[in-house]
Amino acid sequence: MERKTKVHAEDGKQEIIITREFDLPLQLLFRAYTEPGIVEQWMGTKVLKLENKKHGSWQFETTDAGGKVVFRANGTIHDFVAEHKITRTFEMENTPFETQLEFLEFEALTDDSSKLTMHIVYRSVALRDKMLQLPFAQGINMAHNRLQNFVQQLK
Repeated sequence: MERKTKVHAEDGKQEIIITREFDLPLQLLFRAYTEPGIVEQWMGTKVLKLENKKHGSWQFETTDAGGKVVFRANGTIHDFVAEHKITRTFEMENTPFETQLEFLEFEALTDDSSKLTMHIVYRSVALRDKMLQLPFAQGINMAHNRLQNFVQQLK
């Protein structure tokens, strides 16, 4: 079943709510966000650090064919409850975007399907709107499609 990521951004608010249902058991969906080898596959980036614990930190990096860094992001994990939630900060280096706060909630729908809800909070409405001017919704949908397709093979 083809499922699409839904992005909801209410006018005048500094948040985005992203939801996606996956044809994956909850355990596999959660692993897709917590196991470096799986994260690297669907995100197409290198995991430099991923400390899945309260007060842990993470760092991802993407390089071009010549080895030049084209994307680096990092943050702190503020709360981590296995197969339930991850609360973290997200900062893209060398961009005009400030740190954002992300609440990721994982929910089993059936034995073979699950749902991810991402609540992202920005410092201001203007910053949130600037993010939405990018192909944000298209990009996250493509990433979630890759997640579904790659992790499906792990069943």
